Amino acid sequence: MANSFDLYDFVLASPRETDLFGHTIGKVLRRGDVLALVGELGAGKTALVRGVVTGLGGPVASVTSPTFTLAHEYQGRLPLIHLDLYRLKRVDEAESIGLSECFTEEVVAAIEWADRFPDFLPADHLEVRLIHRTRTTRMVQLNAQGAQSRSLLMRIHRAWHATDLSGRSPRSRTKHRRKASQR
Repeated sequence: MANSFDLYDFVLASPRETDLFGHTIGKVLRRGDVLALVGELGAGKTALVRGVVTGLGGPVASVTSPTFTLAHEYQGRLPLIHLDLYRLKRVDEAESIGLSECFTEEVVAAIEWADRFPDFLPADHLEVRLIHRTRTTRMVQLNAQGAQSRSLLMRIHRAWHATDLSGRSPRSRTKHRRKASQR
């Protein structure tokens, strides 16, 4: 595809935009999509998942961080498995919760702290990195790893550009780039 790109980054200017961005992702997810969420404490990973659940038509009031339970499942247009690897320290802990079994073609998976156990992620996943800029703003970097996640990234890109955020032009707040190996 001539317009294909693997990286996409932009700024979310408020918690409302984080929620709206998550909602946008939820609207375009397909079965088997995997979101690998990365970011320090308080970066907005769980807030983003709340938006994803609303975009899937699920019950937003029940969305909480699964830090202590390790996993939650939400029902909407598609089932979403929400995992949090923060408390896991060793590979055998990740194996014991059946992490690799959560990635099927029947569900969508959103994994917080995905960078703790990268070898357990499927080869094809979309990394969503949230970076603090200020108390309320976040830099978001999306990195597609494979054909399915590249398709997801394109769907997110199109849907996000079509989203109206208080009259601001979506094009003025985003940029994308190809991986150096594809230039």
